[in-house]
Amino acid sequence: MPTGFEISIFSATSKAVILRWTRFSGAASYKITVAPRSSENNPVAFASFGPNTVMGSVNSLSPNIVYVYTVEALGDSQETLSSTSIISSTAPDAIDPIQTVKPKDSRTLMVEFNLGTGATHYVIRVQNTDGFHREDVVFSSPAQIKDLTPYTEYKLSILAVNSAGRSQPSLPVTGKTVLPSPQFSASSPSNDSIVVSWVPVAHAVQYSLSVYKLASITNMKHNTTSTNLTISGLDAGSTYTIRGHAWDPEGRQGEASLYINQTTRPPTPSSINVSMVWNNGEAGLSVSWELDQADHGPVEYHVMSDQNLTCYTTSSSCVLSAVGCGEVHTVRVTASNEAGPSYPSSPVVFITFPCPPESLALVESSEENCTLTWNTVPHADSYVAFIKKGDGSEESCNTTSNRCTYRCQCGYTYLMAVLAFNQAGSSPEGEALNSTTVPCCPEGVSVSTVSTDTLEITWTASRGAELYETRAADSSEVILCNDTAPVCALSDLDCDSSYSVVVTPCNEISGCNRACEAHTKDTAPCMPMNLMLNLKNSSCVSVSWTADNGAATYTVSAEGDDGTLTCTSSGSSCDITDLTCGSTYEVSVIATGAAGQSLPSYSDSIETEPCCPVNLTVRQVTQAMTNVSWSHAKGAHSFVTSLTSPRGHARCHTQDSHCLMGCITCGTNYIVTMEAFSHSGRASNCTYRGFSSSGCCPSGVRLYGMTSNSMRVYWRSGGSSHGAVVEMVGSGSGNYTCSASPGENSCDIENIQCGDVFHVVVAPLTPEGGKVLFCPQRLYSVTCSGSNVGTVIYRGKRSLG
Repeated sequence: MPTGFEISIFSATSKAVILRWTRFSGAASYKITVAPRSSENNPVAFASFGPNTVMGSVNSLSPNIVYVYTVEALGDSQETLSSTSIISSTAPDAIDPIQTVKPKDSRTLMVEFNLGTGATHYVIRVQNTDGFHREDVVFSSPAQIKDLTPYTEYKLSILAVNSAGRSQPSLPVTGKTVLPSPQFSASSPSNDSIVVSWVPVAHAVQYSLSVYKLASITNMKHNTTSTNLTISGLDAGSTYTIRGHAWDPEGRQGEASLYINQTTRPPTPSSINVSMVWNNGEAGLSVSWELDQADHGPVEYHVMSDQNLTCYTTSSSCVLSAVGCGEVHTVRVTASNEAGPSYPSSPVVFITFPCPPESLALVESSEENCTLTWNTVPHADSYVAFIKKGDGSEESCNTTSNRCTYRCQCGYTYLMAVLAFNQAGSSPEGEALNSTTVPCCPEGVSVSTVSTDTLEITWTASRGAELYETRAADSSEVILCNDTAPVCALSDLDCDSSYSVVVTPCNEISGCNRACEAHTKDTAPCMPMNLMLNLKNSSCVSVSWTADNGAATYTVSAEGDDGTLTCTSSGSSCDITDLTCGSTYEVSVIATGAAGQSLPSYSDSIETEPCCPVNLTVRQVTQAMTNVSWSHAKGAHSFVTSLTSPRGHARCHTQDSHCLMGCITCGTNYIVTMEAFSHSGRASNCTYRGFSSSGCCPSGVRLYGMTSNSMRVYWRSGGSSHGAVVEMVGSGSGNYTCSASPGENSCDIENIQCGDVFHVVVAPLTPEGGKVLFCPQRLYSVTCSGSNVGTVIYRGKRSLG
């Protein structure tokens, strides 16, 4: 049999089923056969449809029966081309109408109905007069129909449902929801009443309220047609529970409201007490009151002062801070809970401690008696003055006036303070008056001279003195010295004067004690001035000066390298002798009197002539040049040395201890002199033993060969009174000498070795017999002629320098 032919249930009721199948190719018609599943061979219904039909219904079935549905595709000859079956039941039979409908609240209806056979669940149709329609699925009875509109009429019918479909709806019944609940709000305007208000409920003709006191069995009921209600006569600080509902015109009670709680305001605090307290140096008002022993729930107390101070607490006391002195406070206490504040308590007036007295002043009314005064203070009942002396002792006096007298002594500091009192206590510490009496005069005053223009004054420190003013006065000036120590030096005083010295003790507050004793002291003589020095000779100086002293002795000191020389005088000049050559002296004058010594005068210096060198030596270096040297000369800075003769002179100027002189004439006697000069130009003339220059070196030297290997040396003589010596030094042979007496101009040398070169020197002899060393050498070549001396050849001159 061909496949692909299918069948399905399109819909079913309690008495009919609509089947749907697929088109089968070649089918001329379709046949439906229905038989109970319990008896499939006994069909109960048939239906035929044309070839173009794919959906058909079968009627006259029984409710809630399981059937087997068969569809056959038939050919032109009514032969079965294909068939297929499906098993399904019919829907339940229609059930009875809803038995009861009751409102549960303003948006819910409770329905009760009889259950239908074979139904798995139920559908309740809800419809109002405006045509609103909806279906709710329920599974049992009773059932709730929710989310309805308050105070609205509905028609309700019910359908039984199983897996095959729904039954026919039952006959409708009518139900109506009730009024919604009022939305209450409450407040407590006082501690014995509550006001309840609400928004009007549509269609309501009356409202009922029930009021319960928490933890009490009391139930108060109230009916009203208004939308607010004031409930009076309640307990203060108590919590009440409120609930109510509205009534509709049919007399039905509407939905009950939610419970709301409202507390009445707390009772007014009583027995208010105010006192002063201190905390960390800050003053405050401690306010306390009696607590009601009844339980009123959480209560907060608000304490207020008309001075803009406030504090909050949940206990029976509170501190208002900070308060100042001399303030008048009116204090009230209010209790508050969630409902609001109570009535304020009766006012309590409290005056704080007085302010400290001001403008403290001291009046010295008589010797060693002082009076302390001050300004009066508002709200003060009495005063206590405290007087503390600098030695630690203290006294006080109580008074209701604004003055107090006490005993005061010189040289003490008094610290004074005043406190004011009233019932709240004492004032804070106010201004303190620090008063110091004039200091006592110092004792043990001593005046001494420490320098020519300075007096040192010492004394024993006096009581109460912070500063000492020392005053020295003579006929022309006043010198002051201020110091905190018991010592003072007065400088820049007039010399050779008599001063009156007074030490005056002072302090900043009381000033100075001007009644102290004066002391007299003289200063040292004045310093000599205009020092003048006059060098009388090389060893004596005259010293003069000017001075303006009454009676003084003057000492002149001349300090030099070799010590100090002095002279004394009571006038204005004296001479210092025994000065040494080559020395510089610092000269000053000091005046000495009964009061001591003056400062030394400004010093002046004087320089003596330099010393002459003790030793002077002249040494001839060349025929025309000498080297002059000399020993140290004290005080000499430069020297001019001269060699003088009738044939000429030589001179040198130097700072050294030697010098070279040229232009010396040989064979001449010279006078030797020297001038020694100091730094300042002072000169000493020095004369020494004469100097004779050496003889002149011969000129025109010739060598002549002679027989027997001898040679004669010849020269031109200048008429010298000195003898001469000849030296011949050969380069290969030995040395040869000969000499000539004064006035002679030749000498012979024997046994000359010919064929050699000779250095020949002809030099005059000194008076001591020594040879002059600076005469020139001459170079000669001596040839041989056979074994004898041959030709002599002059080769030139060589200096010995």
